[in-house]
Amino acid sequence: MKRPLVLPLLLLAVAFAGCGSDDAAPAVDESDKPGSTVACLEAQGVPAHVQGEDGEEVMLDAGPRVKFYLTAAEAEAAQFRGAGEGAEQIGSALLFVDPEVDPETEDVLKTVEGCLAEL
Repeated sequence: MKRPLVLPLLLLAVAFAGCGSDDAAPAVDESDKPGSTVACLEAQGVPAHVQGEDGEEVMLDAGPRVKFYLTAAEAEAAQFRGAGEGAEQIGSALLFVDPEVDPETEDVLKTVEGCLAEL
């Protein structure tokens, strides 16, 4: 009596399904909003880096900074508490900008807003 080959073939198929190239995975963990934002900005030629106690802020060389919160409601609450005065809320982030925006920074702000809108 011959054993069916179904079980070994099924196990082999499952093993190969786990194999793949690294380029299929996203370059940045999408749940890491600061990291994803920096990756988006740098892809568009805007230098930025993550900073802050918990890595919750993105600083741009051009001056603006972004502070991330867990939820959009938490970001809004921060504004009501006075922690986000003058900032623009975009989802769960607050975008802080120097009140005297020069024309060069205006283009950077549009890029930042676009990257934050994609999150």
